[in-house]
Amino acid sequence: MQEIELKFLVPEYRLDGLMRQTKVKSSLTSLLAAHYFDTPDQVLAANGMALRIRKEGDRWVQTLKSNGDGMASRGEQNNVLDSQMVAEALATDSLSPDLSLYDTLDITQLVASPDTRRTTDALACQYITEVQRTTRLIKKDDSTIELAYDEGRVIHGEDSQISQPIHEIEFELIEGDVHFLFETAKTWCRRYNLCLSTVTKAERGGLLLAGKQHAEATKADLRQLAVHKKMSQPQFLRAVVHNCMIQILPNASAIADGSTDGAHVHQLRVGIRRLRTALRFFKDFSSQINPEWAPILKQTFSLLGDYRDRELLQTRTQPMLEKLGGPAVDWSEERAAIRIKPIDAVRANDFQITLLELIEYTMSPAKKDRPLIKHSGTGSKTKGAKKNPAKLSTQQATSELLEALYTKISQASDQFASLSTDAQHDVRKRLKSLRYVSEFTAALYKDKKSKAFLKYLEPAQEILGEYNDDIVGQYFYGQKAQQDPNAWFAVGYFSAQEVHAANQCAQSLKSIKDAPKFW
Repeated sequence: MQEIELKFLVPEYRLDGLMRQTKVKSSLTSLLAAHYFDTPDQVLAANGMALRIRKEGDRWVQTLKSNGDGMASRGEQNNVLDSQMVAEALATDSLSPDLSLYDTLDITQLVASPDTRRTTDALACQYITEVQRTTRLIKKDDSTIELAYDEGRVIHGEDSQISQPIHEIEFELIEGDVHFLFETAKTWCRRYNLCLSTVTKAERGGLLLAGKQHAEATKADLRQLAVHKKMSQPQFLRAVVHNCMIQILPNASAIADGSTDGAHVHQLRVGIRRLRTALRFFKDFSSQINPEWAPILKQTFSLLGDYRDRELLQTRTQPMLEKLGGPAVDWSEERAAIRIKPIDAVRANDFQITLLELIEYTMSPAKKDRPLIKHSGTGSKTKGAKKNPAKLSTQQATSELLEALYTKISQASDQFASLSTDAQHDVRKRLKSLRYVSEFTAALYKDKKSKAFLKYLEPAQEILGEYNDDIVGQYFYGQKAQQDPNAWFAVGYFSAQEVHAANQCAQSLKSIKDAPKFW
């Protein structure tokens, strides 16, 4: 069974109004107590699964969940247990799940103790959740959504020694059109400033066990990019957007929930940059791309960049300068003075609505979509396809894009050192675009060739990235020097390095000319 639901954090200042709409005459309130099982080293969680036994009214239900698409859809298997047997097991502190229900999933082997190979020695209750759930149904035509507002806690240890609160609202599609789910969620999101959350109750329990408030920052994972050679252009773009979103959503969720970890900000920016690249270069692969997404993603990326730049000054640039003998310069006030913090940028309603629309786009049927007539960002046409480029295969269309990007970077390599700072920055962005487009399209071509090509890009991208950081540093230290004379050391250092660093960048770009093209 596939469960399709959207989960949101509940802002305290909108709680009263939201509760008035949740606790209507037809709503139901119930108490849910769930026991979550795993091995001491969290084998099930590491494999994207959660196994629980939960009291739902008068019934005890055993549920196995899987990660699904990593966004809104999860696998779910429910089995009603014998209530008397569960009561007896609870009385003797011997409650355990019935793994025979999953013979085809090899879970028994997965969670078996490595010493005894017996599951009874390895699988145990790791934490429990106690939740008061208020539900109501929202209907339209033949579609039904269950709204569930959960308030409670996740508990670990005897006598509730360690606990964390649970406060969330979920929209689950019970039957009908998935579009109705997203339209309903967007309406509530606009009205109550809800923020998407990817953290399940099982994940909250895992964080509690680890003594963490938030999960580690999520990096791009190309192993989850489901691309193959026979894909149509609309199918390909959906797969690419999905891969970007499974990096974006967990990091955005953590920031919206209060994380101030710079790694979450950095990886969210990387995810948004990858997504913007895909939407720019592949936008004509689908007729269902909303042009309003681009400016909102750009603005959010920029706001996060303001914070990230100042954080790097404090955590990377200043320590590097002090190792070289430079004086101390404090950047904490500048970072604190930023008017729009990462949490504000992520919680912004237009960004949250955009995330919802992007999730819906990845779940929409590609067979109803079609490529547009013209491909963007190339300035050239593939031979034999002048009248209708939309009829190109996905591989042919991506070859055209790759060739155009590669040519522009090759041309820039001969004159990089003499370009203006803005023009140099454009080259750096174009190099990142070539890398991301190459990663997105690699599976359409021979794997070994694409990996060899990417190895040529990595050193150049690293050198250009460091050069850009120095340019940014020189600007900020120049501004800082107007109030703090200690900042002049950095200004002098970056000025002395500039010409040499620009020549290094030019040499690294020239090496890309020797890269073995895979398209």
